[in-house]
Amino acid sequence: MDTKRIINRLFIWRLRHISNQRFVLILSLVIGMLSGLAAVILKNTAFYTHFLLTSNFNIDRENYWYLAYPTIGIFLTVLYIKYFVKDKIGHGVSRVLYAISKNGGRLKPHNNYSSMIASTLTVAFGGSVGLEAPVVATGSSIGSSLGQLFRLNYKTTILLIGCGAAGAIAGIFKAPIAGIVFVIEVLMLDLIATNLIPLLISAITASSLSYFLMGKGVLFAFDVTTPFFLRNIPFFIVLGIVCGFVSLYFTKISMKIEEMFKKIRNPYTKIIIGGIILGILIFIFPSLYGEGYDVLNMMLHGKGNELLQTSFLYFIKNDFWLFSGVLLAILFFKVVAMAVTNGSGGVGGIFAPSLFMGGITGFFVARTLNMMGIAEVSEINFALVGMAGIMSGVMHSPLTAIFLIAEITGGYQLFTPLIITSTISYLTISHWEPHSIYTKRLAQRGELITHDKDKAVLTLMKIDKLIENNFWAIYPESNLKDLVGIISKSNRNVFPVVDKENNFKGVVVLDDIRHLIFDTEIYHQTFVKDLMIIPPYIVDYYDTMENIVYKFNESGNYNLPVLKEGKYLGFVSRANIFSAYRKMLKHFSDD
Repeated sequence: MDTKRIINRLFIWRLRHISNQRFVLILSLVIGMLSGLAAVILKNTAFYTHFLLTSNFNIDRENYWYLAYPTIGIFLTVLYIKYFVKDKIGHGVSRVLYAISKNGGRLKPHNNYSSMIASTLTVAFGGSVGLEAPVVATGSSIGSSLGQLFRLNYKTTILLIGCGAAGAIAGIFKAPIAGIVFVIEVLMLDLIATNLIPLLISAITASSLSYFLMGKGVLFAFDVTTPFFLRNIPFFIVLGIVCGFVSLYFTKISMKIEEMFKKIRNPYTKIIIGGIILGILIFIFPSLYGEGYDVLNMMLHGKGNELLQTSFLYFIKNDFWLFSGVLLAILFFKVVAMAVTNGSGGVGGIFAPSLFMGGITGFFVARTLNMMGIAEVSEINFALVGMAGIMSGVMHSPLTAIFLIAEITGGYQLFTPLIITSTISYLTISHWEPHSIYTKRLAQRGELITHDKDKAVLTLMKIDKLIENNFWAIYPESNLKDLVGIISKSNRNVFPVVDKENNFKGVVVLDDIRHLIFDTEIYHQTFVKDLMIIPPYIVDYYDTMENIVYKFNESGNYNLPVLKEGKYLGFVSRANIFSAYRKMLKHFSDD
């Protein structure tokens, strides 16, 4: 018996014996286990590979292997993607968002494992990125694959994708609430009862599995011992503003650098340039190696000065001014290192870099306040709150940032400053940058699904299913007699004018020429090119549906021509669009 027949029998048995609601709960449990296991495997694989490569390094002087490791890692990653995956796998969260908004929730099967392998090669060899986005892509892909396997509808498949993402975040951070909030806030899944229970099951399952296999310190864990004082509120407000501007720098510079690398066509040139730049940066600032959680652990345990270990700058660790300058340099170059890693062919996310930069920002602000005698604040607490501040600004996800740090610290002692700093950071960057680093490019292309149901439905609609082809076309050189012949065969009142290569030239509107069609004396002297008009609004095949609706509203027309690279495809009608919209809205809202 072949596999397809077995799957069909299983599918029929499930339909007969298990309700859809119960089946989703079962799948959410399975997804939680698989995504949690993926998080554990990925974290351990990357950690032990990193440990194997760097365990013999001296902490008090430079190590020249830092110059070579990043190039090796990126080279291996590119080879793996080119010869084994044969598909793009970068920017995991953005890829999941695209699958939700434009691809019916379908992710290719290789995403179940490809991001994990590629990110391990990148990060273990020093790539200055995180493992969270790859494991989110893995968890989401597991949900998508199960949805496709059991032929579930769009809404249910999207829910399973959310379960995978929640399980991934919960598993890698041991933070189930943050995992759920991430799905609602970043992946834009609606917060309704039928969605919440499967998300809870998946997140708790993944978190419990991760805790069972790895213990308390999944990435890093810290119990807050210094209390929060109300008198420090103004300084947390300042920290929020600083985090907002650092987040803006993070977003702008990373996207600019990646765009620069996109202009380089030869992949091996990218590897060489990226590897050299990254190797030099890591050689000077070893704290830029990999995710950077070891540096965060040092700061959270009062050993912030030790972040210069294995660097030739180790001797300045006790000089406040020089050390502060190095902190600023690390803050500045972390974004460069991250963007160079991804731009040159590495695979990884911005989750860990945003936490790293947040920790450095908070630590720097606190140390500056303490050394200048402005206030006496906890460097550890400011580092923790700074992590939430940068994550909130970069990802536009203040709630995820707040609950993640709260869960990592094992309590809610810092809840007030977390809310203050995260909110102000988000408001600060939102003034200049309305979209997160995950969603900016998707929003520019009109491919971003949001919590606004009207816009979400428009995003999901595809123009190729709405184009009507029963319009009679005519050449501009044709005369009025030819046009009248076409009019007699058509039940339309608009006629597209195209040349012999199907290039669109304009339209003839029946109402505009009605007074001429019975004047047979001018049939041979009047040509279509003299009767046609160029419509003020034309739909491009690549227009977003929101833009198409805008064109209908502005023009007042009932039909608009559709072109693809100047070629005529057909017409799209106002009636068809709104009929399709109503059907999809009903499906989208059917809870």
